[in-house]
Formats: sequence, structure tokens, C-alpha cells
Amino acid sequence: MSDRPCVATTSLAGCFGCHMSFLDIDERIVELAEAIHLDRTPLTDIKQLHHCRIGLIEGGVGSEENLQVLQEFRARCEIVVAVGACAINGGIPALRNHFELRDCLREVYLEGMGVDDPQIPDDPELPRPLPRLRPIHELVKVDYSLPGCPPPAEAIWKLLQDLLAGREPVIPSELLRYD
Repeated sequence: MSDRPCVATTSLAGCFGCHMSFLDIDERIVELAEAIHLDRTPLTDIKQLHHCRIGLIEGGVGSEENLQVLQEFRARCEIVVAVGACAINGGIPALRNHFELRDCLREVYLEGMGVDDPQIPDDPELPRPLPRLRPIHELVKVDYSLPGCPPPAEAIWKLLQDLLAGREPVIPSELLRYD
């Protein structure tokens, strides 16, 4: 393991837009890569999470697998950051909370447009959906939140620079997005 601070990221129930915004720091990603050890993240496809200084989590918790990953991040990351609307309040995926899970599954797999082979999948390899999607703070302690859908790259960069320098993150209001 490197002596550089460890940073991990994950995407739970969301669209991966926050990770795309993270990548929008453009050439500064090289500077960041020289300053940190990037652990478990979909960007590197590393599956095992080690002890990390910072865990960036996008997406809400919509499945048993999401819950397991979230709990692992909380246990192994000193600082947990909820990144984006889905992690903070459930975002668009939480719209399913207005319906019973069985009704959502019936619509998608049995009665929806374009369904050719109506059957609800029952493969043990598929994550089991939870009855409702939940923001991550309802399930674990969150140290910081970065709003937006997605938050702009500049806000992610500023947050990381502050945390890596041991400073309390202060994101200028012009970088904050609540949409």
C-alpha cells in the first residue's frame, strides 16, 4: 500500500453522472493520481476496499448489494462524502418510492412496453432490490455532502483539495448546484 492518502469511490443506485463529473477535472486527474492512492473505484475496477482516508459515494441505496457496499465504505473510510442528489436525498431513483416494489417489478418485467418474455428475473447473481430507495445518511454516518446532479468538477476538485490538505471543505457558493 502506498504512503499517499487513499481515496475510494463507488456508485450505488444512480446514473454514474457524479463519476463522469469527477473525470471532468480533466488533466488535473494526473496531479490527483500523483497525490493519492486510488483504491476501490469503478474507474479502476478494483473490487476490494482497503482502509481509506476518503470515500466518495454517489447514488442512493436501492438494493441489498448497495447496502453492503455502503456499510463497507463506512467501516473502512475515515471520511464518507455523499456526492450528488441521489446519495443526499435519493434523487430521481427515489421516485420509485411512490409505488410498491412489486408494482414496479410488474411494470418493468411483465407488463411494460417492449416486454417480449414476461418474467421477473430470479437469478441469485442479481442484486435483490429493497422495498424503497434510501439516501445514504439514513443508513450510515455521512461526514460531508456535495450537492448537485451532478456536482460540477470544480466542486469535486475543491472538496478533494481541502480534505487532502486536512482542511474543512469550503465550497464557494458559485460551485454549488442543487438541481
